[in-house]
Amino acid sequence: MARKRRPMQVFSMSFLDCMSCGFGAVILFFMIINAQVRETTEKDPNNLMAETNLLETEILEGRKNLVLARNTIEDLEQKEQTREGQIAEIIALIEELRVELSKYDKDTLAKIEAAEKLQADIKTLEEEVERLLKRAAEEESEGERIRRFDQEGQGSRQYLTGLKLDGKRTLILVDRSASMLDDTIVNIIRRRNMPTADKLRAVKWRQVVASVDWLTAQIRPGTEFQIYMFNNKVEPVIKGSAGSWLRADDGTLLDEAVRVLRGTVPENGTNMRAAFEAARQLDPRPDNIILLADGLPTMDTPTPERSTVTSRQRVRLFSEAIRQLPGNVPVNILLYPLEGDYEAPIVYWALAFSTDGSMLSVSRDWP
Repeated sequence: MARKRRPMQVFSMSFLDCMSCGFGAVILFFMIINAQVRETTEKDPNNLMAETNLLETEILEGRKNLVLARNTIEDLEQKEQTREGQIAEIIALIEELRVELSKYDKDTLAKIEAAEKLQADIKTLEEEVERLLKRAAEEESEGERIRRFDQEGQGSRQYLTGLKLDGKRTLILVDRSASMLDDTIVNIIRRRNMPTADKLRAVKWRQVVASVDWLTAQIRPGTEFQIYMFNNKVEPVIKGSAGSWLRADDGTLLDEAVRVLRGTVPENGTNMRAAFEAARQLDPRPDNIILLADGLPTMDTPTPERSTVTSRQRVRLFSEAIRQLPGNVPVNILLYPLEGDYEAPIVYWALAFSTDGSMLSVSRDWP
């Protein structure tokens, strides 16, 4: 006989499954927590303490910085308040001054206009006085001159701004080397081989002689003068007057000096040392030296051993030559153009500046 099957209860099986799964989940959760607790408890307590101390130190530093920041803010606020107070005081003072000035504006306007008018009148009178004094000085100067300069109708062009012509003893040094024949090297060499008459007609040399003529026309009567010309050696223009001063009384000696220069031929090199030594030997010493030159020296003896000199050697020769100058005497320089001697204006200007003199670059149409 067949056995009767027992009916199956679905609800009972589902409940048991749920219970089993839940219990398994609880066990798994417990194991995870237990593992984490064990990992935490296994950490070194010293490390934890160090981290704690570090955090506490950072907190203290933060508090200190906070206190410092608060103090700084308070200082800034106090300075701002002080500044605002000062600004308010200045504004109040400005307002007071404005009010006070407004009271004087009306009263002083008429006074200002009157003062300006008086100043204009004074300026006009001063200009008139200056003009009259200048005219009187010119008339007196013309009356005191012992000779007149009037080259080819150009007497009205007798001016030379900056040159000092005063002094009781005036020494004029004239460069008469071959470079005074022309401005360029090629023309100097060409003219050097020409006849004497052509050399004397050289435009540059005639300009130098005319310059001496103009200078001698400015010498006052009763003063003393001396004129030296130099190339490889130095000699007085007036023969037999070396080492002595000449009186500028009636202009006869001045006319003679210009006449001699017109007949003198520029030649040979430039020995400036000899010229300055001659200036130092004058007794009493000059109180004004006027130097007419166009370049730096090329020798320091009458017969040099070398035939050519470099630019650097010429500067050295000039430096050695100026050591022979008498001390505390102004040197006024008339510099004529010369091709290739680029250092000359610089060193001559330095000489004039150091002696309280002047240096002028001569134009082609002067005097």
